[in-house]
Amino acid sequence: MKAVILVGGLGTRLRPLTCNTPKPMIPLVNQPFIEWMLLRLRDQGITEVILAVQYLAHRFRESLGDGSQMELKIHIVEETEPLGTAGAVKNVEHLLDGPTFVFNGDVMTDLDLRAMLAFHREKQSKVTISLTPVEDPTQFGLVEMDRQNRVQRFLEKPGPEDITTDLINAGTYIIEPEVFRYVPPKQFYMFERGLFPVMLQTGDPMFGFPSRAYWTDIGKPQTYIDVHHDILIGKVAYNFRGRQIADRIWLEGDAEIHPSAQIVGPVVIGPGTVIKRGARVIGPTVIGARCVIGPECNIEGAVLWDDNVLDEGVVLRNCVLGRKNVIGERSHITDGAIVSDECSLGAENRLERGIRIWPNTELGDRAISF
Repeated sequence: MKAVILVGGLGTRLRPLTCNTPKPMIPLVNQPFIEWMLLRLRDQGITEVILAVQYLAHRFRESLGDGSQMELKIHIVEETEPLGTAGAVKNVEHLLDGPTFVFNGDVMTDLDLRAMLAFHREKQSKVTISLTPVEDPTQFGLVEMDRQNRVQRFLEKPGPEDITTDLINAGTYIIEPEVFRYVPPKQFYMFERGLFPVMLQTGDPMFGFPSRAYWTDIGKPQTYIDVHHDILIGKVAYNFRGRQIADRIWLEGDAEIHPSAQIVGPVVIGPGTVIKRGARVIGPTVIGARCVIGPECNIEGAVLWDDNVLDEGVVLRNCVLGRKNVIGERSHITDGAIVSDECSLGAENRLERGIRIWPNTELGDRAISF
């Protein structure tokens, strides 16, 4: 079974974390998200994966190679210009020879792919769209079906008075290659506003597969934080790297943890990390490799990538630090704030209210304070 993963986006909503790292490569519990995704596909019977890439394609090649280390066959196909969702798959059509899974590269889900494939075959569908219920359908495109789950209509961001279903397109498809005859070659073309409406007109069988599997878009700052929290508290199945050293505390490799430090799970700690005297780390929190957590620091609900250094008394709460940052003493980073890569923040800065700090920024003492 083959799959295409659409990873050509620039990840603009998640900037500045994606300034140096493609969105599918950003760490998810200290593991590149795309790696987690590929292993999950492998475990559900997919043997060959095509990555439709445009932005920072070399990073995928360096990290994934040909896929043999994961017991997969991986093709990395680079687009010279944006082709849209359907256009990107049309571009790799020559590699497809049967029903193919197509995934958006920024969606995390534990959808049962085998069940979806069985449904697709039973219905003799040409396109099957995974669907998930949402609390506020006005923010999404809805998919209306008949009693046999055949798609009847797409309704984009309806008003409250127009809502007829709470099911939205969840970004996983099974597609028969023959339908790409409707997609113009080497042009920007979308599934949602191009191919799928055309198939409604032609009458090709297209079905929806509703599921209550875990589903979230990791492509926004707060949802990126939220998905870490969901993994750590057990909302979605996840195999943590390393070993469990205490109740809901996982350590990969070795770390230096001062006896007076307090760690309350769920917490994941990367290799080579140092946690100094009196520090408090409260879950759900992820600390990357080779981080230094200074004396009397307080960390709660935060995500730290690799090689961050926190001076004494730093407070991190519900925030993200990218790579190789130095945070000055008694600085507070809270409330959805993001610090990208290789930044230097002086003492007693206060970063709140979702503020975003771009790579290589230098701030003096007390430069930002709300």
